[in-house]
Amino acid sequence: MQAVERWLATSGGNMGGNRFSDRLLPLLFVPVIFISVLPMLRLAAEGLFVQGMPSLDYVRDVMESSQTWRATAHSLYTAALGTVISVLIGGAFAFLVALTDIRAKAALVFCFMIPMMIPPQITALAWVQLTGPSSALLNAIGMAPALGSPQPLYSAEGIALLLGIQHASIVFLTLRANLRLLPREQVEAARLAGARGGRLWWQVILPLTSPGLIAGTAMAFVTALGNFGIQAMLGIPGNYITLPTLIYRKLSSFGPAALGEVSVLAMLIGVIAVIGVLLHHHLLGKRDYRLMGVVGRPLDIRLGARRIVIEILLWAVLVAILVVPLMALVATSLVPAFGVRLGFDNFSFDAFYQVLFVQPATIRAFHNSLLLSVGAAIVLVGMCLPLAYVIVRRPSRLTKLVNLLVEIPYALPGVVLAIACILLFIRIPVLDISLYGTLAIIFVAYLARFLIIALRPVMNSFMQLDPALEEAAQACGAGIGRRLRDILLPLAAPAAAAGALLVFLTAFNELTVSALLWSAGNETLGVLIFNLDDSGDSVLASAVAVLVVGVVVALMTGFQLASRHLPKGVIPWQS
Repeated sequence: MQAVERWLATSGGNMGGNRFSDRLLPLLFVPVIFISVLPMLRLAAEGLFVQGMPSLDYVRDVMESSQTWRATAHSLYTAALGTVISVLIGGAFAFLVALTDIRAKAALVFCFMIPMMIPPQITALAWVQLTGPSSALLNAIGMAPALGSPQPLYSAEGIALLLGIQHASIVFLTLRANLRLLPREQVEAARLAGARGGRLWWQVILPLTSPGLIAGTAMAFVTALGNFGIQAMLGIPGNYITLPTLIYRKLSSFGPAALGEVSVLAMLIGVIAVIGVLLHHHLLGKRDYRLMGVVGRPLDIRLGARRIVIEILLWAVLVAILVVPLMALVATSLVPAFGVRLGFDNFSFDAFYQVLFVQPATIRAFHNSLLLSVGAAIVLVGMCLPLAYVIVRRPSRLTKLVNLLVEIPYALPGVVLAIACILLFIRIPVLDISLYGTLAIIFVAYLARFLIIALRPVMNSFMQLDPALEEAAQACGAGIGRRLRDILLPLAAPAAAAGALLVFLTAFNELTVSALLWSAGNETLGVLIFNLDDSGDSVLASAVAVLVVGVVVALMTGFQLASRHLPKGVIPWQS
């Protein structure tokens, strides 16, 4: 970042803002191409070329395989059913929190966001520890199923249920943003015209907020489609194969020799995701509900005597989807061995001692995840500050293209990005070096994956800044470097810090990308939890998961406490 500032300072004294931006934009475009475009082009080339010649052999082999279509059908079914669950849960919370007079809204929203911030593999692990016959929690209270009973979550419906819970917050966020724009005056006018109860909701509120509902539904579907953690931890033991787990199995079994086929499978997931996004835009294009003027007072429907019942119901849902599974996770981490009944005479913190002070793999995973997440946050903030400035202050076709390109690695399922990075960095042309099997390839994938998370808060901050501040400084003779250093960067610093924390929070627990990129000695926390559970060491996996959840909740709490000092809209669960 200091190098960027020095360059800005030396550049600003002898050129105007426009000339500087014209020179800066191509330089900012280079890393975007490197981490966002080249991997995807390499992915397409691997599936469509054989020994340097155009060929459809890999495409034909994949498309003719019954396993491909079975996995595709499984992916579509679980993603669609999970999306329905997300819409029901997230939509209900959004309507009640945004439109009614229920109390403790901030606490409700904060708790409802935690499942989205918790890694999906931990969500799956917690629910498996809760529902199985070996559940330490259920055994402690005498409610565990009989030994030998099937695990109900090892099924399509079990996967869909957890996908729905994991992504309900996405629907909630997008829908609540629209609901808060509903003006009280227009809804009251509809009431005076005779709209009441269900008719008011169906004919007035729902059409006006349908863009947010459609957007949340599309995002939940695409995210569920590429969610590796839940599909792997529930699908592999139950032999229910989806496209992400099929790719994982092929790479695990055949290694780089299977790259041609898995690239086609990755493109197949990408095509399905793109179809979902296009359908989303098509549905939005058919709707043109507009609000006139600005919102004075947000809608606040009085629930009367029903308020206490609805509040109890909302908190009960949160306890069921968040508190109880985490209690099961903690209970499993305290037993001496998986399947042993937890009691006052046998609970032990030995698993935490092993994780923190004995096991080299767990210590190494904590170190790797910390290094990768902190490094990605710092590098991305350094990239996003000048990039956001140029995109916001110099809108053009090129800046719009850059803005679109940074969204691609995040919009597509993580397994697609992982395969693309393997293909591109297994042997870098000209340099003749390989990043495959190193932390560096995970780091580059994180930069591509989370660039948009760091960029959006900074862009929003620059959009909120009055251009008159910069114009006044320019009129006083300040060059672009000094204007950025002394005026714009300090004002955008809170948003940049918020973006960095979001990147850290997301990357610290990531699994979908790193599951295909890790190697011995380069494990991340997400990979470690998956591998420990896969190898049967569920107690250690639960201990690691409990520590990770503690870090997530602590960071979210710190974020919440610092919210008053951050720009509006930076923290997603804030109003």
